[in-house]
Amino acid sequence: MEFRTSVILPKNGLHITHNDNLLLMGSCFAGNIGELLLENKFNCDVNPFGILYNPLSLSTALREMISGTLYNREHLFFYGGQYHSYMHHGSFSAASPEEALELMNVRLEKAHRQLPKLNMLILTLGTAWVYTLIETGKVVANCHKLPARNFTRRRLSVEEIVEDYTNLLADLKQLNPTLKVIMTVSPIRHLKDGLHENQLSKSTLLLAIARLQELFSETILYFPSYEIVVDELRDYRFYGDDMVHPSSIAIQYLWECFSEVFFSADTQQVIKEWKHISKALKHKPFREDSEEYKRFLGQIVLNIERLKEKYPNLDVQKELNLCHTRLK
Repeated sequence: MEFRTSVILPKNGLHITHNDNLLLMGSCFAGNIGELLLENKFNCDVNPFGILYNPLSLSTALREMISGTLYNREHLFFYGGQYHSYMHHGSFSAASPEEALELMNVRLEKAHRQLPKLNMLILTLGTAWVYTLIETGKVVANCHKLPARNFTRRRLSVEEIVEDYTNLLADLKQLNPTLKVIMTVSPIRHLKDGLHENQLSKSTLLLAIARLQELFSETILYFPSYEIVVDELRDYRFYGDDMVHPSSIAIQYLWECFSEVFFSADTQQVIKEWKHISKALKHKPFREDSEEYKRFLGQIVLNIERLKEKYPNLDVQKELNLCHTRLK
């Protein structure tokens, strides 16, 4: 007897490998999957602006990365003892403008350099509700807890999102003609918007992505993270203590679904081998100066070098340095 509704995962023939260059941007799903990709030694950049929730802020960030925009003092404002940017998450805020700009521009420069080399762009849309700063008339990515009177709030239309992303994708394809884009909708519910308003918001995002898939059928793929959590897991035991964010078990299940869709058998094998190496590196010997432990470390080095030879983009230098330090 089946006690759940299973989401049918898309079969698109697209495989992500450890030799690919990836960029993940958007809501928390991008961060969660990005962390697991990094943990499993994929070559990726995750949220160079920090978490971004709405489609317009996400597209603005990508346009700034395309143009190579660098931030200066005029992009910042001071509030609550720190300097902030309306385009950046609070993790980029700092007590001095110099520190904040350093945090922002280092990530921006890296992302700008990588864009032409990307194989895959993974975008997670969180909400269709946006906040516009009254003073400038511009949509902000983060309000940084400023008073609500400083902003107006509205819900984007499907047509507005589609038009914006049609232009954005044309620019991206001109810069990087072979780029593939995976789009998904965050399963996190924005309860502050209200349950009904949250549903309207998610529906707007889903309809916009569906339309964009029709327009860019060779470029855009959809991954059903929203449906997996809301329709397949569909239980509060798969949410965190706040009853809003997916639990660690739910995130792991999403990762397994993502792996099934986008990883070939060879890539799955690399992940398996790396997990074995990673586990071995955490081993704590009784005596670090013993010959037995040195032989153990020597075998780890050989295993790492074999993987590195097969997948040149695999960033394993930190682990190799750790082994060599212990071998001294």
